[in-house]
Amino acid sequence: MGLTSGDLGKAPTLNLNRDLRRSIKRGHPWIFADALKRRPSLPSGAVVRIADKGGRPVARGFYDPSGPLAIRVCTTRPSERLDDTWASSRLERAIAARSGVLDPSRTDAYRLVGGEGDGLPGLVVDRYADTLVLKLDGPIAEAFWDAQAVAEWLAERLDVRCVFQRMRTRGGAEGRPLVGVAPSAPVPFIENGHRFVADVVSGQKTGFFLDQRDNRQRVGAHVRAGDRLLNVFGYNGGFSIYAGAAGASSVTTLDIAPAAIADATRIWALNDLPEAAHHGVAEDAFAFLKRAADRGETWDVVVLDPPAFAPSRKVSGNALDAYARLAALGASVTTPGGLLVCASCSGHISALEFEQACADGIGKARRSASLLGAYGQPFDHPAPLACAELRYLKSLFLRLDG
Repeated sequence: MGLTSGDLGKAPTLNLNRDLRRSIKRGHPWIFADALKRRPSLPSGAVVRIADKGGRPVARGFYDPSGPLAIRVCTTRPSERLDDTWASSRLERAIAARSGVLDPSRTDAYRLVGGEGDGLPGLVVDRYADTLVLKLDGPIAEAFWDAQAVAEWLAERLDVRCVFQRMRTRGGAEGRPLVGVAPSAPVPFIENGHRFVADVVSGQKTGFFLDQRDNRQRVGAHVRAGDRLLNVFGYNGGFSIYAGAAGASSVTTLDIAPAAIADATRIWALNDLPEAAHHGVAEDAFAFLKRAADRGETWDVVVLDPPAFAPSRKVSGNALDAYARLAALGASVTTPGGLLVCASCSGHISALEFEQACADGIGKARRSASLLGAYGQPFDHPAPLACAELRYLKSLFLRLDG
């Protein structure tokens, strides 16, 4: 069985009604339904050729007959078949791009395959030590990619014990082992020398927020011995561990989920950090921050890393208001000269919009700030240069006024 649904070379041609040739050739991987002259009835995940308004072939991809995202472009070589040769070549290229960049004795968890950023639309694979977690982005990607074949290919190519597939459902997350046995406990791994565990079966995303690895290290570099840190929307305490290891005297991990706080406490202990220095709080972030601001409580370092406030462009206005409000509360509880980190993982919010929302919020708190750095995704979360929507992660490191 092949890695994809198969491409016999006689793919039907779909014509565009817009001048998108240059955009596609530059690497934009998405074609929406309103850009097609007609919407034929083809199977989900069917391989198609794309032709421009003049009928000239442009690219090849796979097709969604019903959703707004009609085609995911896989190659700008219209004659290139999307077969095992194509897929295995792209997978090898993704593996090679990670090889030698990270020291495996200090970091053995990273994104192995990054979907469109690696020229493999809809396919994401994260590695946690000897376990891989595979995710397909929606039913059309599930129709195009053969998850079992991809898992077996990866298991043969890499030294792993398990390949576990995560699937989205309305009730939360489900999954199944494709190679090996499903982990019966969270999978241990190391990141920059710190010990963590990932609940690959039912945890958020694929078990951990790998995309904030570099920013966690940056926060650790900013923490001085004796500092107090507040980690808001802290999940299982990633930023907290780096602060504790850097010598923070007090670290507060705040998350609305009690289970996440329990995990953060366990991971803190796993790193042999002083028990009394960590405080886990299960509470709504906005309510906690408002109460702390009213009391005049402050921290030397405040990290605001919320879930996506804008799941679609339609709600971007409300999301920007929420980011501004959060930045105002964060600024209110940051000491003079302290560090405020504001992050957004909303792909529908641009970097400029996010920066402006944070500036507005900090201004409303009657504070001012200096931008120390603006950061995006790490190297293992690539995005096509021509597709700003996939550069979803934005993190601002801000020094608050004295």
